[in-house]
Amino acid sequence: MAEDLTLTATTKAARYAELRPQIEALTTGEPDLTANLANTAAALKEAFGFFWVGFYLVKEDELVLGPFQGPVACTRIRRGRGVCGASWARAQTLLVPDVEQFPGHIACSSASKSEIVVPIIRGAGNVVAVLDVDSDKLNDFDADDQEALEALAPLVASWF
Repeated sequence: MAEDLTLTATTKAARYAELRPQIEALTTGEPDLTANLANTAAALKEAFGFFWVGFYLVKEDELVLGPFQGPVACTRIRRGRGVCGASWARAQTLLVPDVEQFPGHIACSSASKSEIVVPIIRGAGNVVAVLDVDSDKLNDFDADDQEALEALAPLVASWF
């Protein structure tokens, strides 16, 4: 069944609040991880017009590209490398206002200017994936993004 997002809020925080139950409706009862990650990435991209949004999945000693929306992306990222690898290694959200200032940043796209990466943690600190969101504008993410995306992470973790 196809779904359309219905968002009427004008503030970012309120849009996230409207989006959350719609993501839950899209994924409730769906056992397929890929389908749920793909719909979540698509919903976030549609709701906010992010430059790139997607997931990297932990597979052994690397992050491997999962479902995403946006231009082609890096396929594999080592633990500790770039913003995604650092978020995985630290098991914490990284909000980067200017990716060029982040030591070891991996430039999958030169158009990416700012980034937020949220670890998806299952159990006692076991990072199973990261949610990566990029903007083509500097300093485009704030506490509202961090709070809402971190609140979404336990739902995503429940699919693993």
